Amino acid sequence: MIPRPEYPRPQFARKDWINLNGEWQFEIDAGRSGKERKLYEAEKLSDVINVPFCPESRLSGLSHTDFMECVWYMRTVELPADWTAAGRRTILNIGACDYETEVFVNGKYIDRHIGGYVSFAMDITSALTAGANKIVICATDLLRSQNQPGGKQCRKFHSIGCSYTRTTGIWQTVWLENMPDAYIRRIKCRPSVENRSVFVEAVCENADGRILRAAAKFGGKVVGTRQVRASNSSVVVIPVKKARLWSPEDPFLYDLTYEVVAPDGQVLDAVKSYVGMRKVHIEGNKIYLNNEPYYQRLVLDQGFYPDGIWTAPSDDALRRDIELGLAAGFNGARLHQKVFEERYYYWADRLGYITWGESPSWGMDANDVETARNFLSEWAECVVRDRNHPSLLTWTPMNEEWWPDNTQFPRFASDVYDLTGRLDPTRPVNTVSGGAVVRTDIWAVHNYEQNPAKLKEKIFSDGTFFHPRLRTTRDQTRNIGFNEVKATANYAWPQYDGSCPYLVDEFGGIKWVKDQEKQATDSQTESWGYGQAPRTLEEFYTRLEGQVDALLSLSGQVWGYCYTQLTDVEQEQNGIYCYDRSAKFDMDRIKAIFSKRPEHPAR
Repeated sequence: MIPRPEYPRPQFARKDWINLNGEWQFEIDAGRSGKERKLYEAEKLSDVINVPFCPESRLSGLSHTDFMECVWYMRTVELPADWTAAGRRTILNIGACDYETEVFVNGKYIDRHIGGYVSFAMDITSALTAGANKIVICATDLLRSQNQPGGKQCRKFHSIGCSYTRTTGIWQTVWLENMPDAYIRRIKCRPSVENRSVFVEAVCENADGRILRAAAKFGGKVVGTRQVRASNSSVVVIPVKKARLWSPEDPFLYDLTYEVVAPDGQVLDAVKSYVGMRKVHIEGNKIYLNNEPYYQRLVLDQGFYPDGIWTAPSDDALRRDIELGLAAGFNGARLHQKVFEERYYYWADRLGYITWGESPSWGMDANDVETARNFLSEWAECVVRDRNHPSLLTWTPMNEEWWPDNTQFPRFASDVYDLTGRLDPTRPVNTVSGGAVVRTDIWAVHNYEQNPAKLKEKIFSDGTFFHPRLRTTRDQTRNIGFNEVKATANYAWPQYDGSCPYLVDEFGGIKWVKDQEKQATDSQTESWGYGQAPRTLEEFYTRLEGQVDALLSLSGQVWGYCYTQLTDVEQEQNGIYCYDRSAKFDMDRIKAIFSKRPEHPAR
């Protein structure tokens, strides 16, 4: 049975595809000499692995948890006869591969992709032959270099604190798809609530003289359709009269179809998609959904699994995590330090669950120019991939940048903000969650004060908002010749002025384990959480409710929160659920706490 057999990209689906998950040959390239040894031409590799699970995971069949700077994959694929016919092309898609990926087909080098967390595609048509074809993938992962983001992957051998088991190489679905030379490469879909229309920007390849036809449907009935000339810059506006809006309370979706049509009426390429009619914007210090103030009660979700690490064991497991969040009373999740797979967003869209999209920014030296280049290119891919999902309401590129310099980081953070907004002007940008603020649409802070009264006082008291303490570093002054010294740059770090929403997007993190004997330990490798653990369950409930009530009482100043966290992750045991997703608490009591809403008008 093929693991993770479902179509991996529900918002851009074609019928002709082959899932390449399952057994691949595999080899750890300890000396990074594989290209010199021409492993891309080898008959076989030394081991096998179960894709799409990373070699560190149990589900991969390997459970190899030491550092692997380079790994190789090999598989032979038998293609249908019509796939290699003239006028057809075949694309290799990789959901995610950490970190730098190089692809060879039948010994021919195809291309490389830099970035470990976002889906990418390569056209392999030129290297294919009829029948059997050998695909070889090389993944290089220099996690400890500080030149690449890694999120919560631990840079020490053993997991510690809030850093966990690493992910190397392929960790999302690999698949092939086949289409004609004239095909749709990319879609940007923007619903307009006020105009009762869906604005579609399409990039069509080799489509001169063809038509791009787009239609919105519900229950199989067409509710709006338009067609335009197909090109590499096509814009089509689909009318949706009497539009039913998407919200967590009513996650209504319209089906979409996109087709490239020949002059004789033949459909050359067809893509299935969907759209949610919704609008998110900011007015003053509040976030609005569909032109109404909307208070966000989020939970931190890190997307780790005991058997798959970063890869959910099944599609049902992805859906189940959202259902667990809803059952606990949250209306959404901040998807923390990981780019979640597209099927997670699909289920969030379907189930009505707010999401915040984030990069695994930890581990990178954000003051370094090369690192900035690596980050910006992949973050752009992330925004482009996920910007059509109605459940995604906020972009959060970085997390807890507390050691910024005064030269490179302000420029870098400003570039991240501008890039995100230009690629997607429809959502607010929370540039740095809980750290150094340069430019942002949302001012988000982290505070793990455990005493509810003190938490309220720290967040806002006597007209003063909480600001995290920055450990700013100044550029080293150095001689540059002719007895001159390089000047140290100055930067005036901004302070919150009330002109944008202020959210506490990390708080709580209350430690609780089922084994009471472990409550007393402060070990960061055995059982870890924030603050002193409660002594009894009742003390836990009292503290939790007190913290939530404290933030809700500040709804005139604070317009949303994110509780840490949905599940335990390895040694960090402060989740609402255990690592295996079993319940720790009376979930009726938990839901009653997190379902509370502020007194100010809001959903």
